[in-house]
Amino acid sequence: MPRKRMCIDERYAYLSIQYLRYVAASRQERSALLTEMAEVTGLHRKALIRLMRREPKRHRRRTGRKRSYGAKVDQVVRVVDAALDHPCRERLTPMLPTMADHLHSLGRLSVSAETRELLGTISVSTVGRILRRIRQDAHHLPRRDYARGISRIQAQVPIRKIEWYTSTPGHFEVDLVFHSGPYASGEFVYTLQMVDVATGWSELAAVLGRSYRVIEDAFQRCLSRLPFPVLEIHTDNGSEFLNAHMLRFWKEKYQGVFLSRTRPYHSQDNRFVEHRNGALVRALVGHDRLDTAEQTRHLNRLYDIVWSYFNFFQPVMRLTSKTYADGRTRRKHDDVRTPMQRLCQSDVVSPDTIDRFRQDFRGADPFILLEAIGSQLDQLFRFPCATPGHTEDIFETLDYDTATRKEEALPR
Repeated sequence: MPRKRMCIDERYAYLSIQYLRYVAASRQERSALLTEMAEVTGLHRKALIRLMRREPKRHRRRTGRKRSYGAKVDQVVRVVDAALDHPCRERLTPMLPTMADHLHSLGRLSVSAETRELLGTISVSTVGRILRRIRQDAHHLPRRDYARGISRIQAQVPIRKIEWYTSTPGHFEVDLVFHSGPYASGEFVYTLQMVDVATGWSELAAVLGRSYRVIEDAFQRCLSRLPFPVLEIHTDNGSEFLNAHMLRFWKEKYQGVFLSRTRPYHSQDNRFVEHRNGALVRALVGHDRLDTAEQTRHLNRLYDIVWSYFNFFQPVMRLTSKTYADGRTRRKHDDVRTPMQRLCQSDVVSPDTIDRFRQDFRGADPFILLEAIGSQLDQLFRFPCATPGHTEDIFETLDYDTATRKEEALPR
């Protein structure tokens, strides 16, 4: 069997272990150890005796080695690399002698006998270092600065994250859930979800497509049901939320609302609504495709029932403290309460609203609500999906100013 050679690090590790035995050994034992070490490492006995004078340690070179492969080899590597369309160094190295001769015969390259001999001995690691030098000098397109890449609308909305310890109701994280099924082609239904960080209050609205008309209508549908004022709307960087129409909508109709957005590609900045997307919307509706106006209207009727059941009966845990000790994160939560109970214990709703909530709660039966949700879901998935070639009318799904909007959309 061929013997595998030790690399230099393995050799020093082995010799440092044998050094302790060598120092404590007698003259005869040292001779036997030298024979063993020479057989294992491949070093001469005299070299081993010199190394065993002190504990073997690898030292940094005082002076660097001279380059074995000069500019002529670099030039050959550069031309062959370009001719082969920039392969990896493992594929490029064996091809260097053959391709150098071929390009020399074509007049593309001038290769001397000395350079040709060096190409036959060059290692893969050396070729990798040459390629790094070559490719770093190549012309590259300038990287696009993120500040220049953001749109004019995004620049008007600050980036921030709603902290988990926010205690004042009204700070909402907002996101869209796709109901496209396995193929995201054409127009389909989305669920717009708003989650209050302080209380866990959830608002849901189904929309057909992502145009500003349906997104604006969904916000109005949610905001009209809210029993407390909105202080902040925190969205991702999607164009359905950050466009001139939506910015005008917030400035004209809800001037006191503060708009903020997440960092690009950081979905954890919207962690509360992202969790609820799976725990509520996906768990309820699933992953099937919904793409008609009739399905959208029926899904909104379903969300009206879910609104009562979730906010009145579903308990929500809220983090109160988070500490780090011994490499572990310890979290503590307050008493488990429903969003309605948390809201009633805050000072943002009037006593009349609290009385109405308690009256609605006493008259609501969770079993009846669950039965209604199941019935609505069964009916929802009986509706057929969109017919190919047929265009769905989004105005049939709107609740606010439908006639006015439809007239505005007509061609003049």
